[in-house]
Amino acid sequence: MNQQELSMNANRLVAFLQKPASEFTKEDIISFIRQNDIKMVNFMYPAGDGRLKTLNFIITNEEYLETILTCGERVDGSSLFSFIGAGSSDLYAIPRFRTAFVDPFAEIPTLSMLCSYFNKDGEPLDSAPEYTLHKACKAFKDVTGMQFEAMGELEYYVIVPEEEYNLYEATDQKGYHESGPYAKFNEFRTECMSYIAQAGGQIKYGHSEVGNFTLNGYIYEQNEIEFLPVYAEDAADQLMIAKWVIRNLGYQYGYNVTFAPKITAGKAGSGLHIHMRFTKDGKNQMLTNGVLSETARKAIAGMMELAPSIKAFGNTNPTSYFRLVPHQEAPTNVCWGDRNRSVLVRVPLGWSAKTDMCVLANPLEKESHFDTAQKQTVEMRSPDGSAELYLLMAGLAVACRHGFEIPNALEIAEKTYVNVNIHKKENEDKLKSLAQLPDSC
Repeated sequence: MNQQELSMNANRLVAFLQKPASEFTKEDIISFIRQNDIKMVNFMYPAGDGRLKTLNFIITNEEYLETILTCGERVDGSSLFSFIGAGSSDLYAIPRFRTAFVDPFAEIPTLSMLCSYFNKDGEPLDSAPEYTLHKACKAFKDVTGMQFEAMGELEYYVIVPEEEYNLYEATDQKGYHESGPYAKFNEFRTECMSYIAQAGGQIKYGHSEVGNFTLNGYIYEQNEIEFLPVYAEDAADQLMIAKWVIRNLGYQYGYNVTFAPKITAGKAGSGLHIHMRFTKDGKNQMLTNGVLSETARKAIAGMMELAPSIKAFGNTNPTSYFRLVPHQEAPTNVCWGDRNRSVLVRVPLGWSAKTDMCVLANPLEKESHFDTAQKQTVEMRSPDGSAELYLLMAGLAVACRHGFEIPNALEIAEKTYVNVNIHKKENEDKLKSLAQLPDSC
């Protein structure tokens, strides 16, 4: 980050300390608290139910602050995870300084941080979802020499009584990128985006989504917030905080917000598509000479092989399987393709064209020579809002690594590639040749 990027960063600590969050130290945290009149510190950590838990500390003096930042605190693991028994359940929650942010909802000035779990011997809790993801990313790098990066497309519905918003009725199932006044909750979405960014989230964009309907006196409006690719461990943290922000702001406004995979039949479900890319020395490895690389195809093959296992972490709710049906832009079979929304893994447009579209649209501009190769990703389309975020990311890292460990990866990739809509009648023979995804959890 250069000085301008640091100063413009939405996270107050980054702007104040003039360093990226990845470089935060304990002394930085203490200095920020001291100079910004912070009165409280929150430890936050994900539990087995997929929600963030919170422990509050009043800062009475600097010695106490140093103690909690250094030593963390005890928590009851049996109340957080079903796999920990009450007989020996104490865990340590230790803050990760790089996750620090000023709580946008707290009336009392509060600094919050995500925590990692440690066992009685002071070692990372081996079964903790966050540490499982850490191990999976390390194993991916050990095998491939590359960093595993990811980002999510977080979809949700806002639900409000119809009588409060009865002007400019939206068109049923036509809400994609809709503007106000037909889209009623754009301002809510942009405020969520601002708070997520303040909490360290790296956001690409937000928009209104397809789902927009009225049912039993309530308006249901679907929205999406999409992130930028970062290290997968950070991507999971950012999605966790984003769901917390959206729910809290919805509560303040009196809106019911849901990430449920499917609300009713025939209407758009809410997914959590995960985009991935692999980098080496800061360079994206997804393309070779403008086309999808062998590296990317091997990773896709791994995901084809382990697709059922990925669903165990990405689709944990029975309603997940009402979303994964034909003709709803949701996958039903194990396959992949370019720009194809009927497949499990999609290769989206990646700015690989040789033309400078900016110059064509803006004739006064000079040719930019922008390196668009950094933008290419592949997208896993089965996960949804019920996903176990850290375990889903870990599963994807393991599946992609698997593609580098099997000798016939490129053959698998070729066999599972499709370039048609598999749900059209004329393509039913192709559909029959593809393995079906599990239809229950």
